[in-house]
Amino acid sequence: MAQRKGCLIGCGVAGVLGIGLLAVLAFGAVKLFGAVQENMIDPKVYEAARVGDAESTVRGTLPSGESFVTSALKEDGPAVPAGAKCSWYVSDQGTGDEVYRFCFKDGKLAEKVTYRMK
Repeated sequence: MAQRKGCLIGCGVAGVLGIGLLAVLAFGAVKLFGAVQENMIDPKVYEAARVGDAESTVRGTLPSGESFVTSALKEDGPAVPAGAKCSWYVSDQGTGDEVYRFCFKDGKLAEKVTYRMK
């Protein structure tokens, strides 16, 4: 009888740990999807922005773009212009390997570049 209780307790603990692990994995997947979504834009948004446009106007059409995904997008692109602050996004169309970079300086869009991730 004592052996049977020990087995039941062990199986119960394993079950609770398994459910906890599944919950953590689901939470992580949701967070990852949310981070990727924060860095996705429609190609039309990229096309509509013009060098010289006010930074506030351009940023008003963009999602925050602030996530851990950004560091991966920075790796393959051209050098950032001196003194500029840039934001990186991926296309929400196609394969998602097309990167859009918007660089701002002195309150204006100084440069926009598109390139493919390697």
